[in-house]
Amino acid sequence: MCDACGCDLKPEEHSHDSRVVEVHQSLLAANTAMAKKNRVHIEEMGAVAINMISSPGSGKTTLLEKTIEALGGSLRIGVIEGDIETDRDAERIRAKGVPVIQLTTGGACHLDAAQIHKGLHLLEKEEGGAQLDLLFIENVGNLVCPATFDLGEHHRLVLVSVPEGPDKPAKYPKAFHSSQVFIISKTDLLPYFDFPVEEAKAEALQLNPDLQVMALSATSGEGFEQWLDYLKEVCAH
Repeated sequence: MCDACGCDLKPEEHSHDSRVVEVHQSLLAANTAMAKKNRVHIEEMGAVAINMISSPGSGKTTLLEKTIEALGGSLRIGVIEGDIETDRDAERIRAKGVPVIQLTTGGACHLDAAQIHKGLHLLEKEEGGAQLDLLFIENVGNLVCPATFDLGEHHRLVLVSVPEGPDKPAKYPKAFHSSQVFIISKTDLLPYFDFPVEEAKAEALQLNPDLQVMALSATSGEGFEQWLDYLKEVCAH
């Protein structure tokens, strides 16, 4: 008898790999179906959604804060924050005066489309959250799992900060394959770290020639205009 499932076959006589694949494919199919509904919902809100993925500490929240300061007067911005625990990032964004919802995963390393579905309905109950121009989804800090799950976004942004080093495109290719924008953040720290910007750009573009690549510092403002121009352009279409 097989110990794995209790069937009459000996373990060496069959494999359970196909069952694992089927379950995985079923979960992804359900997520994709919900993501399509989310995309319609977001468009009904009038918004363009950007899913932000990166390792922890790459500067996603700081980028959002500076973006809201720069564009909050001209564009209606909302944010869905994802973290394993705490609402600290949501509190930082709330202080900037825009509608925000915190989603805590309780241990999961990524947001999924079902959680975003819930988050959209919660966001609509926030003041100013029902009609937006830009919806940012700050995913859980991780370059692996978030790259697999469509949330219903229109654009995906991957960040790598200068202190992390330039090898992230090579190590986590799916994050770059599946994104439209690659931001090298914290460029104000370039004098203190070995981060060859052109090398990182070249590796990312080799994986995905259609990537828009930007190098910027939310602290100094260097390169920030390119980012703001990109956001204005996607909202105009």
